[in-house]
Amino acid sequence: MKIFDTQSQSIKELIPLKNNEVKMYVCGPTVYDYPHLGHARCYIIWDAVYRYLKFRGYKVVYVRNITDVDDKIINKAKETGTSPQQIAGRYYLEFEKAMNELNVLKPDIEPRATENIEEMTDIIKTLCEKGFAYSIEGDVYFDVSKFQKYGRLSKQNIEDLRSGARVEASEKKKNPLDFALWKSVKDENELSWDSPWGKGRPGWHIECSAMAKKFLGNTIDIHAGGQDLIFPHHENEKAQSEAAFGKDFVRFWMHNGFVKINEEKMSKSLGNYITVSKLLEKHDANAIRFFILTNHYRMPVEFTDQSLESSKNGVKRLKNAFETIKEEAGEEKINHADEAIAFLFEEIAKIGQIPFYEIDKRKDTQELEEKISSEAAGKLILYLKNFINAMDEDFNTPRALSVLFDIAGDVQKSRGSENPENSFYYLAMLLRLSGILGFDLTKEERPSDQIVCRLIEILISTRQMAREQKNWEMSDKIRDELAKISIILKDHKDKKTTWSFFD
Repeated sequence: MKIFDTQSQSIKELIPLKNNEVKMYVCGPTVYDYPHLGHARCYIIWDAVYRYLKFRGYKVVYVRNITDVDDKIINKAKETGTSPQQIAGRYYLEFEKAMNELNVLKPDIEPRATENIEEMTDIIKTLCEKGFAYSIEGDVYFDVSKFQKYGRLSKQNIEDLRSGARVEASEKKKNPLDFALWKSVKDENELSWDSPWGKGRPGWHIECSAMAKKFLGNTIDIHAGGQDLIFPHHENEKAQSEAAFGKDFVRFWMHNGFVKINEEKMSKSLGNYITVSKLLEKHDANAIRFFILTNHYRMPVEFTDQSLESSKNGVKRLKNAFETIKEEAGEEKINHADEAIAFLFEEIAKIGQIPFYEIDKRKDTQELEEKISSEAAGKLILYLKNFINAMDEDFNTPRALSVLFDIAGDVQKSRGSENPENSFYYLAMLLRLSGILGFDLTKEERPSDQIVCRLIEILISTRQMAREQKNWEMSDKIRDELAKISIILKDHKDKKTTWSFFD
């Protein structure tokens, strides 16, 4: 398996530090607002990577943190007259809900910054003792001039950075590039923790270094996140971790490209973002995932309504294969076919297991060929090979999706062939491979809120006609049936009937 590493700017073979165990850290959200399409792209991509690594037999330890203490959270709390804890709690639930609806798996470990303050202060103390950090009036800064490798990840010239890039301004710092490890608080009512430097809170960058160290060790295999995190966040993480522990921090840096709207990066600061909840009002989760995975993860992607509609049609082609066979043959035959091809996934696709060129020698393969034609068995193996070859080449999801379309096409073609039962096996392969990318082709699509509203308006209009015709039985029946599904109607004199949901 080959992965593009941001630091070396090259494709490298994935050789985990420890046997076939992959330690993977992804920067999670700062929970101060609703998750948007940019978040969806980021976490759907790393979800697909996580699923695929596990499919290939790696033992993955996936950590994705939650930043629940940050200046943005504190400022939002002040604006709304609430506490930082309330803001973080509320928007974490919104994030969790969005990820569930997008079928994004939970990571193996999801630590919160506020639960790991001691680990952060321990690293800061180490940096101070080693001369890589200094404290001034309760604040602690990392001294960039003491770390000779600074700028290697982001490929930035230190002198150019000093002249003005994305750095925090402060008269206290020795160097404009020095970044905060610990921030003192002046108000006792502010969110803070005790430390050797006085009451304060951690800087953003130290949070990830501490949580990666605690749950994955000094060196991790994969560190991933959005392209916008390369500098300063990941550059600073790398500097403080390597300075503290004296070891390479990350073996593979992976970054996904931006989502763009009108050729601009989508972001909250620009105010051009689309929330996940708004997207899900119009589009199914499968369609959103398809839109994201039809583009290579490192490339920018331009969002348009047309692109989501196209993705919806793509998913429909895949779902039609399942729905047609389910209707014609039933789920039992699909399940039997899945059991028959399970060995391909449980053994052959795993790391270090039987090479593809030895598949034909296996008893399982011979038994499969007794049930279906050798042509069909050969196709099943070819599908799997092509899918793995695509994903092993830096997670090339567009190529992997093309394999799914090839399978869906053969599902439909085989229905009218001499061996129509082959379609069951092709479909079983389609369901398994699509599941590795995080699709659920068996799920019924939820009607959009627009369609629901339109249907209710049609029912209200029908009820109004019944009322005008004094058909009170029909009128009452429509009202009562809607009430059973938590929709209440309210009639108004000389005004249109209104409706609302109730719990």
